[in-house]
Amino acid sequence: MSERVVLAYSGGLDTSVAIPYLAEQTGGDVIAVAVDVGQGGEDLESIRKRALACGAAESVVVDAREEFAADFCVPAMQANALYMDRYPLLSALSRPLIVKHLVAAAEQFGGTTVSHGCTGKGNDQVRFEAGLSALNPDLKVVAPARDFAWTRDKAIAFAEEKGLPIDVSAKSPYSIDQNLWGRAVETGFLEDIWNGPIEDVYDYTADPAEPREADEVVITFASGVPVALDGRPLTPYQIIAELNRRAGAQGVGRIDMVEDRLVGIKSREVYEAPAAIVLITAHMELENVTVERDLARFKRSVDQRWGELVYDGLWFSPLKDSLDAFIADAQRHVSGDVRMTLHGGRAVVTGRRSDASLYRYDLATYDTGDTFDQSLAKGFVELWGLPSKIAAKRDREA
Repeated sequence: MSERVVLAYSGGLDTSVAIPYLAEQTGGDVIAVAVDVGQGGEDLESIRKRALACGAAESVVVDAREEFAADFCVPAMQANALYMDRYPLLSALSRPLIVKHLVAAAEQFGGTTVSHGCTGKGNDQVRFEAGLSALNPDLKVVAPARDFAWTRDKAIAFAEEKGLPIDVSAKSPYSIDQNLWGRAVETGFLEDIWNGPIEDVYDYTADPAEPREADEVVITFASGVPVALDGRPLTPYQIIAELNRRAGAQGVGRIDMVEDRLVGIKSREVYEAPAAIVLITAHMELENVTVERDLARFKRSVDQRWGELVYDGLWFSPLKDSLDAFIADAQRHVSGDVRMTLHGGRAVVTGRRSDASLYRYDLATYDTGDTFDQSLAKGFVELWGLPSKIAAKRDREA
């Protein structure tokens, strides 16, 4: 049997050209694998047929939207995952899911090599290849843009030479990656970090400065999983899709930041993540109500490390597996409702309720009905400050 190359296929110019190019370079068959993670655009059947028309020996398309929402977006929300306290990991979350289906296709069709379209400057090459190494270390990897200095100009010329059935005329001024969890935009005039984004950059969100009526939403969680909007039971995918529409219409979720890439450079990125920002904000507030203080404090450090691992491409790693177990256990009591107002680019919590709430009105109130025994506070404060008091006396005497 000749060598078989499994290609992560998007249906665009670069990966369409990669099909005949890889066949020439390897002398083998190319298996095109397209995974729908909610990126929108063309339907899966059109993408499948295009891959075959470009010379693929097999073309596999996978509708992974529900899987992506439940198994990747929800865990990120439970970890309150915001890389550098701002970026909700939208691209980083989709890569391990795509890797999982690439490995499955390699096993199904006898693939020996996996190919992706990443360059040597970005994070995604690490996410793809670290994931592949963890799931099937015997697979070889080839990345035309990185390994063969494959440029867009070369891709267009090659497509015209081979008469491939793809449009090579359209060229966006930006590099865009999008999925159910959000949208990432870079390059073009954005590479000058003094230039402000223009409205043309955005697609998932409306201009937050436009006048409009506010939108109020109630999100219901069960053990850290979003299960309903405004009392309507929905799947995580349905909830994320609806919040993208509703919060996006209010301009919620715009992020403009310079971030630290894994490869050691700083990069200017513009993100849109309406549903992600709303759900993480709501989930954090419900944790504030239901998670005990010391557990909550420790979980914040776990959340940060979890986000760094996923950003760095280590979804399939022993440490992340262990952190997943901790986070899942910490979600046992994170059930209840959070009410939010979406307006003017902001998602503001206005109410919270839970049968597992640790908030006690009779302890918190300053009015009649207060059951907090203030007589205990004096001794507590003296003992709490005693180590510092002793140290201060020693230092003065010295």
